[in-house]
Amino acid sequence: MELADVVDSKSTGSDTVPVRVRPPAPHRRKLHIACGDFFYNNFLADTSENKESFMRIVSWNCNGKFREKFKKIKELDADIYVIQECENPQSYAGTAYRGFAKNYIWNGENKNKGLGIFAKESISIQRNGWDAYCLRNFLSVKVNHDFDLLGVWACKPYIEEYYIYQCIHIQKYNDQTIIIGDFNSNKIWDKTHSARNHTNVVKELERKNLISAYHYVYHEKQGEEKQPTFYLYRHLDKGYHIDHCFIKKERIKNYQVLHGQSWLNYSDHLPISLEI
Repeated sequence: MELADVVDSKSTGSDTVPVRVRPPAPHRRKLHIACGDFFYNNFLADTSENKESFMRIVSWNCNGKFREKFKKIKELDADIYVIQECENPQSYAGTAYRGFAKNYIWNGENKNKGLGIFAKESISIQRNGWDAYCLRNFLSVKVNHDFDLLGVWACKPYIEEYYIYQCIHIQKYNDQTIIIGDFNSNKIWDKTHSARNHTNVVKELERKNLISAYHYVYHEKQGEEKQPTFYLYRHLDKGYHIDHCFIKKERIKNYQVLHGQSWLNYSDHLPISLEI
């Protein structure tokens, strides 16, 4: 019996799969369809079991007035957003912003400008209770009862604030911890911060098996970044790389700085996006 080229009847659109099959005898047509169904369902269909799952975490210093900007970042469809300089959603009951913030944790000294972590409703986030001792601004949460996520918005004296916070809580860090946010820091300013500097922070995190996602993915050295995350006064000739993410390298599926003039219409910072 000759083989014939046919198209799998269960494929649709551009996913059609040509296969070589023996034309079935008429009285065995039902058996042929049943076998085709089995082949499609088990080997061709893009079922949820076959899809690789991932989580996307986006960090963005929104430069204030997040209540007017959240729709822009929402376009990224992240699972978790770490937002610096955002308002406390509790102060905006009945607004679209409060509707967006159905699952969030926020802290800050000023209700109009703090640090917030926003998650999809299907994701569990709970405060870890890591005391900041008046250091600004750090927010640690447990995600899905699984790993610790530390959101960062380091205020003056910038990396020195984070350095102290890290020294206090470093024993709680492990290789599942993710640290992400606006550090307001780069190796190029090490000399202005004495021992509490960017390089020493990075070295200490590496001892915990936590590396900079950007430098790992793009193979660049600290202080020699080609992609800014911040533009002073939104001037394109005054770009600096000051937003960072530290994570175990084996967990990184994708990491990028989200470029585009449209972002600078909203903030002087660009979002950074991590997929794990």
